[in-house]
Amino acid sequence: MYYQGVWGVDSFRVKYTESGEIIRFSYRVVYPEKAAALNDKKSEPTLIDPRAGVSLVVPEVSNVGKMRQTSTPKAGMTYWMAFSNTGRPVKRGDRVDVVIGHFRANGLEVE
Repeated sequence: MYYQGVWGVDSFRVKYTESGEIIRFSYRVVYPEKAAALNDKKSEPTLIDPRAGVSLVVPEVSNVGKMRQTSTPKAGMTYWMAFSNTGRPVKRGDRVDVVIGHFRANGLEVE
């Protein structure tokens, strides 16, 4: 309820990809005007894993740009961003925090 009321989002999911080199964070938009802060290009997202002692960033790929969605959010849509997990320090089952500007989701389990 907190995240819907303050940030306009819910249904967080943190997924370990098959290669393990990418951790994918996704969320569903409930209130687009509140969720706009999560899609702001100026905010640099970070995924923090206290167990591994690392902070992962969203990589930038040539000819593609940042591996995240920054379009204007729409209600009911799910948006994502991918964090580089080079060396695979973040594992399935870890509890991580996702920080985007002033937004912070704590203790999300990596699936």
